Amino acid sequence: MEYIESLRLFRTIVEVKNFRRAGEMMDLSPSVVSRAIAALEERLATRLFHRSTRQFSLTEAAECFYLGCCRILDDLDSLEASAAGHGRLPTGVLRLVAHTTAALTWLAPLIASFKRKHPNVTLDITLTERPVDLTADGYDLGIVLPFMLATDLAVTRLLQRVPLVIVTTEAYLSRRPRPRHPADLVDHVFVAVPPSMHKPFVTFRMDQQNVAVPINYEIASNNPIFNRDIILEGFGIGLLPITLVEQDLEAGRLVRLLQDFEIADTAAEVRLAYIGRALLPAKVRAFIDHTAEFFERNMEPPSSAC
Repeated sequence: MEYIESLRLFRTIVEVKNFRRAGEMMDLSPSVVSRAIAALEERLATRLFHRSTRQFSLTEAAECFYLGCCRILDDLDSLEASAAGHGRLPTGVLRLVAHTTAALTWLAPLIASFKRKHPNVTLDITLTERPVDLTADGYDLGIVLPFMLATDLAVTRLLQRVPLVIVTTEAYLSRRPRPRHPADLVDHVFVAVPPSMHKPFVTFRMDQQNVAVPINYEIASNNPIFNRDIILEGFGIGLLPITLVEQDLEAGRLVRLLQDFEIADTAAEVRLAYIGRALLPAKVRAFIDHTAEFFERNMEPPSSAC
């Protein structure tokens, strides 16, 4: 397999998190996939994946290599598209679905800057927090959390990791003892997301192990903004994105709990998702490139590994 194609294979494996599925998407047999990755690891003189019979994970070297690999392949795809005449002026209707809360603070600036750059594109935007099937629901792209993707065929690109924090109000703590240890949470009430979105546990990293602490809840919703508002009413504890509650923390309306303990569920991943990578419409490619540039220019990098 040519080197560029092996890079495309590596990228696809990372994004779909499955060797077999990546091979199917690229019309490659399992044996060809295995040989290509082995050859790539030999060329780089480093292991890229920790493999077992059931799953795999990226090595630290692979995480860094993936970021550079994406930049190179995206630049090459753009160059080829331009040379082939596919780099014409983006036009038409671009249908985008976005997670309501995750995109709360930056979606409008992202869309505004894209529209100024590409005035001939009409944007049809849906905000939701439910699972979506990009193809069946008719979307060109999604800005989503991983649980929202109802298909394994989507290509995703990490945009942002939003740290999660445990918060409550002083009013709630006036009725119950302040938790000093994760184990104390079993005696408290949470305002949670439904079990279909996140299992009713908070996982902490203690003594180099992940410890899942079960939580009780009396109110659950799929909308973190609603959950924050219920918590502000004094009805319990919540695990919420820091970007959603930082102003409440600064103003003293909310307080953080268990700051000395590392939360293993440490961040919500915001990803750009789309179906396929070959022969993307100009409007879709333009939005992908603009979003990547927007996050590089305006947001914290999603990982400090590289």
